[in-house]
Amino acid sequence: MRILALDHGTKRIGVAVSDETKTIAQPLEYIPSEPFAGFLDRLKQLIREKEVSLILIGLPRNMDGSYGPAAEKVQTFVGVLGSAITVPIKMWDERLTTAQANRVLIQGGARRAKRKEKVDQTAAAILLQSYLDGKT
Repeated sequence: MRILALDHGTKRIGVAVSDETKTIAQPLEYIPSEPFAGFLDRLKQLIREKEVSLILIGLPRNMDGSYGPAAEKVQTFVGVLGSAITVPIKMWDERLTTAQANRVLIQGGARRAKRKEKVDQTAAAILLQSYLDGKT
């Protein structure tokens, strides 16, 4: 069984998956967040294909640890998602994952267009890896 991580965004939702031993996170893809029904169909397909036992969703926090409007949007998203799927959902602090993902992609020589395409799934992988590392 694997863990699937989601980096929630208004336009795209980044997706990453763990290996079966829950040791290594890999960027997988991004899914357009609208229409929600299309997102949900693709998510359910990934849950089946990857044999997912947990969905991990990044919860954006301010640097002081407080929650802002972005966190409220994610909490609403989690509520809706929780009523649509049966896999358990857990939220995890995602501070600076997108900034870190951009740095990784720049250091890897990704051009601007490629970065825009890959940043969400890379951020999801960074989120998932921090969760996996915290579990040991």
